[in-house]
Amino acid sequence: MALFLDEIQYAKEDQLAALIMALHRTSQRQLPVIMIGAGLPQVRGRMGRAKSYAERLFDFPEIGALSPDDARLAIAKPANDEGVQIQSSALDAIISETQCYPYFLQEWGKHSWDVAESSPITDSDVEVASDQAIAALDQSFFLVRFDRLTPAEKKYVRAMAELGAGPHRSGDIASVLNRPVSSLAPTRSQLIGKGTIWSPGHGDTAFTVPMFDEFMLRMMPGDEWR
Repeated sequence: MALFLDEIQYAKEDQLAALIMALHRTSQRQLPVIMIGAGLPQVRGRMGRAKSYAERLFDFPEIGALSPDDARLAIAKPANDEGVQIQSSALDAIISETQCYPYFLQEWGKHSWDVAESSPITDSDVEVASDQAIAALDQSFFLVRFDRLTPAEKKYVRAMAELGAGPHRSGDIASVLNRPVSSLAPTRSQLIGKGTIWSPGHGDTAFTVPMFDEFMLRMMPGDEWR
């Protein structure tokens, strides 16, 4: 039996502990049960806190951006299979815009296909498609995450965006907000719990999805947010 669980980072700690204990017991009894879970980068830490032996019980492969070669193939091959070519420079533009992030490749591929009137797909097609793809992401992928945040949390991630894509030191974020680091710890913890940010290293903070910094600059422009 295989259990497939998505967004596992949102499970409560006692639920994670019960799940880990059950899977540990099935492993000891050599029962044919396996779990495949997907979640944000903080999953490893959360499972380790729920049960200290979790890191020995599970593998935690990281699935991030594709390699540039694989990203090119993901765009070019489906188009080629339908008899449509894409200019090399247009493909380079898609790779650059998407940062090889799989879901963004889907969005840019879709809009480039819809915009192009004939083969090959050109630079100008991708330029128009980029505007459409960003608008679509702003109204769905990014906005869903933004709408879950409190005003204080929005200010925190806007301060991160002021510094760029990241990751950023907690002290640098606090400096942008002109606040002591300790006073922002609860907000940072809440944002990690909501899956908006994560900590790739001690004292570091990063967005969990690419280009969220650019979205925040569009949503909260200027200095009125401070």
